[in-house]
Amino acid sequence: MKLSRRIAAISESMTLAISSKARAMQAKGIDIIDFGVGEPDFDTPQHIKQAAIDAINQGCTKYTPTPGTPELRQAVAEKLKRDNALDYPPAQIIVSCGAKHSLYNIIVAMCEEGDEVIIPAPYWVSYPEMVKAAGAQSVFVPTDESTQFKITPGQLAEAITPRTKLLVLNSPSNPTGSVYAPAELEQLAKVIVDRGICVLSDEIYEALVYDGTVHKSIASVGPKIKERTVVVNGFSKSYAMTGWRLGYAAGPKEIINAAIQLQSHSTSNPCSITQMAGLAALKGDQACVGQMTAEFNKRRKRIVQALNALPGITCVEPKGAFYALPNVSSWYGKQIKGRKIASSMDFASVCLEEGKIAVVPGSGFGDDRFVRFSYATSIEHINEGMRRLSELLK
Repeated sequence: MKLSRRIAAISESMTLAISSKARAMQAKGIDIIDFGVGEPDFDTPQHIKQAAIDAINQGCTKYTPTPGTPELRQAVAEKLKRDNALDYPPAQIIVSCGAKHSLYNIIVAMCEEGDEVIIPAPYWVSYPEMVKAAGAQSVFVPTDESTQFKITPGQLAEAITPRTKLLVLNSPSNPTGSVYAPAELEQLAKVIVDRGICVLSDEIYEALVYDGTVHKSIASVGPKIKERTVVVNGFSKSYAMTGWRLGYAAGPKEIINAAIQLQSHSTSNPCSITQMAGLAALKGDQACVGQMTAEFNKRRKRIVQALNALPGITCVEPKGAFYALPNVSSWYGKQIKGRKIASSMDFASVCLEEGKIAVVPGSGFGDDRFVRFSYATSIEHINEGMRRLSELLK
């Protein structure tokens, strides 16, 4: 049976594939240090879990409005105003089954055949696949350590064509950990407004910033860019709610209404119980977020220090999220454990099979010079993983 052309073109998620292989090895009793999937190792805070339990006991198990309950959309609006200086009415907010679902809804609602979507590389693995699903074409703009993996206004302007519909901007970034400064966002916003394109701002790692770094949403730069921006965020990373599947998007009414129409024919509403948990997350004590961020910061410092101490490896210090992206390309053309290394996939394979360490090849993120380490794991695991990697590279 022949699949649709769009679906046949979609690739498997590299991060999930590596994690699946690591878990299969673990199931056989092999001790693997997993730096693969970007998932906090913390439990969901108790007050959020309790809200879900209460929701079940109170019978909150029915359909809700497609874009989410009025209470949750209002809470999202209040959060955006409080934390991001963004004023959206609830009618311009859609709650979906995870930030990934929100991104998919917006891309499919906005893009079609003939459209181009600009994606700075390295990028999160799912952006290009979502663009393929919409029938549009990704235009990749390479970045590197010299700009801390951030697209410049000049690069953006050069990449825009009459077919450009959208720029995907991820700050703080997966996989690079880069965070755009307010002045950098202002410069990008000027290009976006002057050239008449739109921006999809993925801010899922918003709360996870370090060393005094401040997250700013590009939509808050001014009213003109706000009219051209859809902001996406969620609960997975900040509140350790990956399995709960809850995210949201806010933006121009026309775009949000289109996303609501699409969602009404796919998932309908997100889970009613999860929405009650999300409401508790936004309305409750935020100390849990700060506590998790402080722990991530300790891990960040440790893993970056350890990576830069290894032979032939350099790693820019990330300012946000929970990923380190070391450059391992100096090992290409050499051998590790008798195996020739010619790519990030080769490096990741020898790490997993010989070193019992799971990392994600940079090829999945659009830059084969790198591999990604998630430091959303304990200091003990980081220390042991770095010890194994050091032994492997000897």
